[in-house]
Amino acid sequence: STSTVSEKKNNHTLVFFDKTQSVNVDDAFVRTKYQSALKALIDQNIQTEGDVFEIYYIHENTAKAKVLSLSARTTKESSEGLNATDLEAAQTNYDMSIGKERRMILDLAVQKMLEKNAGASNLETNISASVPLLSEALNSKKEVKAYYFSDMVESIKNGRDFHKIAPISHDQAQEWAKTDAENYKLYNLTNAQISIILPFSPNSSSKENNPNVSDYWKVYFETLGVSGVKEI
Repeated sequence: STSTVSEKKNNHTLVFFDKTQSVNVDDAFVRTKYQSALKALIDQNIQTEGDVFEIYYIHENTAKAKVLSLSARTTKESSEGLNATDLEAAQTNYDMSIGKERRMILDLAVQKMLEKNAGASNLETNISASVPLLSEALNSKKEVKAYYFSDMVESIKNGRDFHKIAPISHDQAQEWAKTDAENYKLYNLTNAQISIILPFSPNSSSKENNPNVSDYWKVYFETLGVSGVKEI
């Protein structure tokens, strides 16, 4: 019989780790926040065979900085014709198998998060270079979710450098974002879900955690079709 249940799309998760000097994962607060955010997103997005999990480093050459790419292998067997005991056994098998995969992915992700980037590439932060990567992922018809573990301080020699000049108001952030997003207007990111996980404790100053920088990215991604950026 043909199933009328619509096929659930596989998840394609892209994690971007900021490997520049401004993000310090040796800080206990940051490390704890980042590890628990990683665990939550892996538990949420690694559900079944074909779910893809990738990690990129954000630095001067973000597009070439893929450091991990995995595809989940656990399948949930069909419950058709199974009695209660078999159903329970199938569920237990699935839980054990997916749990093992998630733990393995989390271990690898934490390892990549803690790895030091001692090269010269840690001096530039090219976040906008992630746009084509998201667009490419969307082409595969998967549910695309991107997570930026970053202070989102774009810093490019021949472009925006928020270390030198950051937006001073929401309006300026908005104006810059709309202008800059024009560079990528060929890319449509509608349907991508984007979350930013900032490395700041709740009591950090606005000098450190500049809300206008977050505003810039929210407007930037919205200009490219994303329906709202989550901040974690």
